[in-house]
Amino acid sequence: MGQTLAEKILQNHTDQEVTGTGQIVQCRVDMVLANDITAPLAIKSFKAMGAKKVFDQDKVSLVCDHFTPNKDIDSAEQVKVVREFAEEMGVTHYYECGEVGVEHALLPEKGIVGPGDIVVGADSHTCTYGGLGAFATGMGSTDIGAAMALGETWFKVPPTIRVNFTGTPGQYVGAKDFVLKQIGILGVSGALYKALEYGGEVVDNMSLEGRMTIANMAIEAGGKVGLFPADQKALDYSHNAGFSGGELMAADEDAVYERVLDIDVTGMAPQVACPHLPENVKPVDETAGLRIHQAVIGSCTNGRIEDMRLAAEVLKGRKVDPKVRCIILPATPSIWKACMKEGLMEIFMDAGCIVGPPTCGPCLGGHMGILAGGERAITTTNRNFKGRMGSLESEVFLSNPAVAAASAVAGEITNPAKL
Repeated sequence: MGQTLAEKILQNHTDQEVTGTGQIVQCRVDMVLANDITAPLAIKSFKAMGAKKVFDQDKVSLVCDHFTPNKDIDSAEQVKVVREFAEEMGVTHYYECGEVGVEHALLPEKGIVGPGDIVVGADSHTCTYGGLGAFATGMGSTDIGAAMALGETWFKVPPTIRVNFTGTPGQYVGAKDFVLKQIGILGVSGALYKALEYGGEVVDNMSLEGRMTIANMAIEAGGKVGLFPADQKALDYSHNAGFSGGELMAADEDAVYERVLDIDVTGMAPQVACPHLPENVKPVDETAGLRIHQAVIGSCTNGRIEDMRLAAEVLKGRKVDPKVRCIILPATPSIWKACMKEGLMEIFMDAGCIVGPPTCGPCLGGHMGILAGGERAITTTNRNFKGRMGSLESEVFLSNPAVAAASAVAGEITNPAKL
């Protein structure tokens, strides 16, 4: 019987025979990740179990991307714990200050993760690396503490939902719209502890950045992982970033799926997820006209250079509505520099945007863009739970970068094609 992509990757990391879904397997891991919120808890667990050193200094990444530069004393104390642990353990991949970026954009960019890897992280959007063909998933800090010490962890082999994207998308319709459409169909728990495996002609032609956008939101449907094939495009992207290893890998033709979902994107309009769940998805025109107070373009979902270019395309020669705060956060320092070199920063500044450093800040209501009661935001981030970006009385709408930029100009949710 053929194997799904998830089963193949797990098989490559265990001495047990992977025989089917539901089986518990002990696997070696290639990278263990935590950030400034979750690492202190993982470190506490690591020390409580009596561990003296991490299993491999090169296979632990600690990225202080949520509250840095530190917004208050509590966050400074959190980062201090992580910084001192990284120094004590000799962790190679510790990122803070000018080197830090949003972790799920930073690690692929630096070639730290790649096709065929197993990556575990104390962050729910660790699944982003599935865009490269990695079995990547979020875990609790206690499990991450153990993984840092042992270099292995256990998984229940997940059943797989195969999602095929076909058709030809129109202008201003892309990866974010595809994954929102999928979440709208499956619901926020429709893929609970399941692998989402992507294929179809749209995926074949999609950039690696687009694939990571889709994999990033696998968790918003409850997915354990969101997996794309490790094709030549994924290998080239990763090797160019400095990743060594990896091999071509795809599901077997006779792999067994729990469900196959075919989504034809031809004629699809840009999608918007309405408050207060990512499954509340509507075509943008059904939300048009709702006044907004803030637009955010960035995050691990849509903070890459493709997203910046798309936002700039819409903003060029236009002005943000004076009653709207349009916050742009390139996800990593290298994306920031690319924006400068390509003239995107000038476009953003001329349009009246606020350009900030790489950070997860506003996505989780941390800093750099908190909403007051009664305020409404449109954002390229990945989650719109009640109170996610600030007040419990605020509202968050999710969209692609073009819709967010167009809405910032119009002062209300807008289809960029109608700007």
